[in-house]
Amino acid sequence: MAEKTLQELQQEVDQYISQFKEGYFSPLAMLARMSEEVGELAREVNHQFGEKPKKASEEDNSIELELGDILFITICFANSLGIDLTEAHDKIMHKFRTRDANRWTKINTDNE
Repeated sequence: MAEKTLQELQQEVDQYISQFKEGYFSPLAMLARMSEEVGELAREVNHQFGEKPKKASEEDNSIELELGDILFITICFANSLGIDLTEAHDKIMHKFRTRDANRWTKINTDNE
């Protein structure tokens, strides 16, 4: 499968949502959906890595799919508010590279 840019992902989601009269949900509804999806991710992580095994009656699900759900709702949220996620990512990475530049112990490499 070909790699897609964040811009392409945002366009793809917008084309999908734009085919429906209802369009994007309100920001509050999207935040609720995002919270639900994060809860579902937490449940999957707990099943896989925690002390709570999945019941035999529970559907198979995966961390991958839950992360995909979170990505989709994040893109919907950004699109509905006119936020360019590439730009948002660049701003956040700048913040981490400056504010947190010496916060963590760096791995030494032979090139340094």
